[in-house]
Amino acid sequence: MGRLREKIFKRDNDSVITLEELDTLVETLSRLKVEERMRKFKLKPDRADVILPASIVLQMIVHEAKIKEVTIPNVGLKDGVLWDMASNLQAAAPISAREQVWTSALRLGEKYQFDREHAELVSYLAGRLFDQSQDLHELDDENKLLLEVAALLHDIGHFINTVDHHKHGYYILKANPLIGLTEERQNIVANIIQYHRKATPSLQDDNFRSLHPKDRLMVIKLSALMRLADGLDVSHTGRVKNILLEEQKNMWKLKLLGAGDLMLERWTLEKRQRLFQDIFGVKLKIVE
Repeated sequence: MGRLREKIFKRDNDSVITLEELDTLVETLSRLKVEERMRKFKLKPDRADVILPASIVLQMIVHEAKIKEVTIPNVGLKDGVLWDMASNLQAAAPISAREQVWTSALRLGEKYQFDREHAELVSYLAGRLFDQSQDLHELDDENKLLLEVAALLHDIGHFINTVDHHKHGYYILKANPLIGLTEERQNIVANIIQYHRKATPSLQDDNFRSLHPKDRLMVIKLSALMRLADGLDVSHTGRVKNILLEEQKNMWKLKLLGAGDLMLERWTLEKRQRLFQDIFGVKLKIVE
């Protein structure tokens, strides 16, 4: 309408349109067919079609509001929607860094069709192991989040192939940045996933060797916990509901709390406890 105002009334800008100009514009457009509007005013088909009803709507509003001039903002409906969305987001409660990372990890897991129930249980149990072995690893809550995220995503490599799924999981993590994690932290998560099964972190592995020395130590410690957490639900049946890890006289005791026969879980943990014992220099006893 602003550009038509310039053409029809020989104005020097398209920033306003008066009531008198709007009335004349409606009258002029109503006498022309769509094709004539296109030809005379060089309008695109979609514009030539809607310009008349749009002008009539604006004319009715202007008359009802009893105003003499309308300022043309030169923005569209989408601009207003975006401003409204931005305002709502700004007013909303800020998302914590942990929630941001966790939500991103869940989406990645769903993308690669993970077993969510198993993944969330292993992640929970990994967190419990972390909390109860604080005196051994001496890591902080940020490191706990990395362990929990690795536990949540440890099996996504199955999407590519069950064989060597730990390696496939590593490459998936390298190719899919998680919101809220730096590249350095994401590399730690990827390495924990790579070592959640059998192999021990080694400098012969390029992926592990590329880490900063302090991050290598973190990966070693968290991998030991990750391996136990995965073993706690090796059957994917959720029989182990919780654990109690505590220090005794000359050893640490891991008690399995759950329902049903936990023989498979106990047998698996006894096979996987070596890394934990080697890294932390303690003896671990598995009991039900």
